[in-house]
Amino acid sequence: MTFELLTWLQRGSHFPLMVAGITLAFAVTATGADKPAPAEVRHPGEPVDPYLWLEDVTADKSLDWVKAQNAQSTAELRARPEYEPIRQQLLKILDSKERIPGVAKHGAWYYNFWRDEKNPRGIWRRTSLEEYKKPAPAWELVIDLDQLGTTEKENWVWKGYSVLYPSNDRCLVQLSRGGADAVVVREFDLVKKEFVADGFFIKEAKTTANWKDRDNLYVGTDFGPGSLTSSGYPRIVKRWSRGTPLTNAVQVFEGKPGDVSVHASVEHDHGIVYERIDRSPSFFTSEEFVLRDGNWVRIEKPDDATVGTFGKQIIIRLRSDWTVGGKTYPSGGVFSCDFEAFLKGERKFAVLFEPGPRKSLAGMSETKNYIILNELEDVKNRLYVLELKDGTWSRTPLDAPRFGSISASAIDSHESDDYFLSVTDFLTPTSLYLAKVGVDGREKIKSLPSMFNADGLEISQQEAISKDGTKIPYFMVSRKGMKLDGTNPTLLYGYGGFEISMLPNYNAGVGGSWLERGGVYALANIRGGGEFGPKWHEAARKKNRQRAYDDFIAVGENLVARKVTSPRHLGIQGGSNGGLLMGVMLTERPDLFHAVVCQVPLLDMRRFNKLLAGASWMAEYGNPDKIEQWEYIKKYSPYQNLKPGVKYPRVLFTTSTRDDRVHPGHARKMVARMKEQGHDVLYYENIEGGHGGSANNKQSAEMSALAYTFLLNELK
Repeated sequence: MTFELLTWLQRGSHFPLMVAGITLAFAVTATGADKPAPAEVRHPGEPVDPYLWLEDVTADKSLDWVKAQNAQSTAELRARPEYEPIRQQLLKILDSKERIPGVAKHGAWYYNFWRDEKNPRGIWRRTSLEEYKKPAPAWELVIDLDQLGTTEKENWVWKGYSVLYPSNDRCLVQLSRGGADAVVVREFDLVKKEFVADGFFIKEAKTTANWKDRDNLYVGTDFGPGSLTSSGYPRIVKRWSRGTPLTNAVQVFEGKPGDVSVHASVEHDHGIVYERIDRSPSFFTSEEFVLRDGNWVRIEKPDDATVGTFGKQIIIRLRSDWTVGGKTYPSGGVFSCDFEAFLKGERKFAVLFEPGPRKSLAGMSETKNYIILNELEDVKNRLYVLELKDGTWSRTPLDAPRFGSISASAIDSHESDDYFLSVTDFLTPTSLYLAKVGVDGREKIKSLPSMFNADGLEISQQEAISKDGTKIPYFMVSRKGMKLDGTNPTLLYGYGGFEISMLPNYNAGVGGSWLERGGVYALANIRGGGEFGPKWHEAARKKNRQRAYDDFIAVGENLVARKVTSPRHLGIQGGSNGGLLMGVMLTERPDLFHAVVCQVPLLDMRRFNKLLAGASWMAEYGNPDKIEQWEYIKKYSPYQNLKPGVKYPRVLFTTSTRDDRVHPGHARKMVARMKEQGHDVLYYENIEGGHGGSANNKQSAEMSALAYTFLLNELK
C-alpha cells in the first residue's frame, strides 16, 4: 500500500507514541543513552537545574538513584494484596494463545510476530490463509528471538522487517538491544530461513533502510559526524550496492541539520514503481521528491500536506486550506489527480473525502481495484468504497457493523480486493472478518474470547464544555444503574496531541484490572488529538496548548458535576505526550484529582528539545530556546511549576532506561524535585523496554500491575 493514512503515526518513531490501556507509550540507545546530555542553556534570570545529573542515563550515580526509587515503590505496591492477582491476570492475558494474531501477507505466506510464556522475546512465524482461518493454525517458524538472543548473547527485541518485492524471498530484519528505537539491520533469506552470510548489515543506529532492488538499498543512518539531524534521525540518504562497504555508498540526498529526518522509499503501486524522498523540516511538514530520469523532482504541494499514490493517481491529504486553480480545498480533505499531469502543473482535483465540523478521516486502505475509506463522525467509524472508473471516482457505503471501533485493511493490494475487517469496543471482544470488496457477506475467522466479566457494564458517550465553550466528547464505561453519589472510583485517560485519536477498544487489562473491580473508566477526546481532523489538532498546538489541558479539566469536572465521582475518587492516567498532560493536571488542578499515573512522560519542557528525539516535537509544542515561545510553554511546563507547600495528589511515575524517544530524565528529575519539596511520590523505571516501557510480556504485566494496584488503593 502506498498511501497509508494518515495518522501521523506513520511518520514512524519521530514523536511520542501512546498505547491506551495496559502499557503506555512515548525517548535511549547505545547511541543515545551513552552520550552525555547537552549542557544547560538558560534564559536570563533562570535558575540552575540541580538535577541535570539525572539526565546522564547510564551513569552509576543515576542508576543507583533509580534502583533506590524502584526498591521503595515495589516494596509498597507488591505488598498490596491486589498486586499479585492483577499481575498474574495481566500476564495470562498477554500470553494467551487465544489472542488474535495479526498477519501481513507477502507472497503466499501470512506472517505474524508472537510472544507468549514460552517465547518471551517472541517468534516470527508464517502460515497459509487456509491455516490462518483455523482455530489452531499450523505455523512455520521463521525466527526464534529467544534462541537468537541466547546464541548471540544479545538482548534482542523485535522491531520489524521489510520484504523485497516482488520476489518476497529476502527481507531486512530490524533488531533492537533492549527495546530502544535504535536498531541493527540484517538481511534474511525467507526461503532458507537464515540470515544471509555477507548480506546487507547496518550497525546499531536510528536507521531507515528500504529495498531499491535486490542488490541495492536506500539507507539513512549514522554515517558519522554531521549525518544526523538535531533530532537524532538520518539527515542523509545513500544508495548502497551489494558487495560494497557501506562507506562506499553513493549519497543521493541531503537534508539540513535542523530537519526532523530524511528518508527514501520505493513503492510498487499497481504496476508502477515510485522512488521517493521525504524530507521533513518539522514534524508536520515535508518536502516530497520523486525520481524522474535520474533526477529527484520536487512534488509541489503545501508543506503540511501528505502525499500518496494509487496507481497513476497522486493523492493529497491537506492539513490546512489550499487555494489553487481558483478553488479552495479544505483542511482535512483528501483529493486526487493524475500524477504525471500534476507534475506538469495540472491542479484539477477529484474529491475523495471532504471533512465536516464533527467528521474526519480515520484511514484509507488500498485493494487491487478500490480504496476503502474510513471516516470518523462524532468519534464513530463509517466505511466507504471508492472506485476509479473512466477517470471518475464513485463512492459506495461498505457494509459493516454500526457499533464500536471498525477498521478495514487490504490484504494484498497487488493481487486481490480482499480485506480484513476488525470490530471492537470497550466491552465486546475483538472480531476479525475476511471480506472482499464487491462481494456480499463476510466470514468471521477470528474472535477474542471474553477476557473479563462485562456483565452489567454499559458504554455511554458524554460531553463536557471546555473553558472557551467548546464541546468535548468523552466515552464512559460503568455499571448499569450506577449510583450517582460521587463515590465511584473513576479512571480518566487522555492524550491530546499529534493528531492521534482516542477510540474505543477492547482492553482486557483495563477490564480485568479496573472495571471488574468496580471502577469507572473514561476516555477523553480532547483537542490536540485527531478525532475531528487537523483543525481539532491545530486548536491546541503551540501557543494554544492550554486548550488541551482545559478540555481534560472540563471532562474531569463533568464527571464530578454528574456525581459519577468526586475528586477524592478520581484518578487519571496518560503516557508520553499524555504523560505531559498528567504533569500539567498535577500542577494546575491538584484539587481535582486524587491519584495520577504518569508514564514515559515529557515534563521538563525547558529542555525537551535538547534530549534525544525532543527537537522533532517543537512543531507541536514550540521552541523553548526562543524566549517569546518559552513565555507560553513555561506557564504549563510541569517541572518548572512544582511548588513546595501544595497538596498534590499522589503520583506514580514510570519510565524506561532504554527509552530513546522520551528521555527518562524527565521523570527522574520530576520525582527528585517533588521529593526535595516533601511531596509523596512513587517511581518505577524499567531498565529496558524502549518507549513502550517494556521488552516482553512479563515486564508489561508487572508495570501495569504496579499502576492498577496504585490506583485501586488510592481511589477506594
